[in-house]
Amino acid sequence: MAQEPLATKGNFLHIYDFRIQPGTEAEFIRLFEEFDYSDGNPMHKSWAQVKDGVLCRDTEDPLRFFLIAEWSDIKEHAAIRKILAEEIKPEFIKFIEGGKFVPKYVEVVSSTPEEILNKAAGE
Repeated sequence: MAQEPLATKGNFLHIYDFRIQPGTEAEFIRLFEEFDYSDGNPMHKSWAQVKDGVLCRDTEDPLRFFLIAEWSDIKEHAAIRKILAEEIKPEFIKFIEGGKFVPKYVEVVSSTPEEILNKAAGE
């Protein structure tokens, strides 16, 4: 059994669900990583980011991606996202179909308590 829940009850996940233009897959990932790992990414400087995001690719549709991360405050994420969209405008966005890069926010309403995880681990 995994010994750490994906997210913590009471926090939030942002889930971006988007497709990119055909033939841009490698360049999209390169530009995403270039921006994401840079000092210019304000998301990584926020007190509200609990766990850094992961970029995932659909196993059945190689043009569909998901970006998921855990936050303690979705208003803080939304404020930073507005700065990204209106001021910073990361280059990878140009490959997203329709140019729409807006997340769905979900609340974590259940995650395995630590005592259950510890018991499963034999502690």
